[in-house]
Amino acid sequence: MDRERIAEMFAAFGAIDVRRMFGGVGIYADGTMFALGYDDSVYLKADDLTREAFEREGQGPFTYDTRTGRHALTSYWRIPDRLHDDPDELARWAAAALAAARRAQAQKSRKRRR
Repeated sequence: MDRERIAEMFAAFGAIDVRRMFGGVGIYADGTMFALGYDDSVYLKADDLTREAFEREGQGPFTYDTRTGRHALTSYWRIPDRLHDDPDELARWAAAALAAARRAQAQKSRKRRR
């Protein structure tokens, strides 16, 4: 998925920055990565407060293959296909993903201070 398509998808959400990473792209808002794009799919940051919405939609976490097998990155979940055509709903999901990413950052900061 190219940068222009991603920017178009998230236009209702607001300004984003798309950066190359590991064969895909990281999607950032205000310097915080809240989504990733890989092989024409978009995955949003999820946590205990947001994961259930993805599960209700029948979505799964980001997975990738390595030499030792398939691995899942359970902190990023695939967006439902219907969101590709509903920018306002995608913006709501993106806002929830950004909030999840910020909670994760805050938790890491608390752990470092200890």
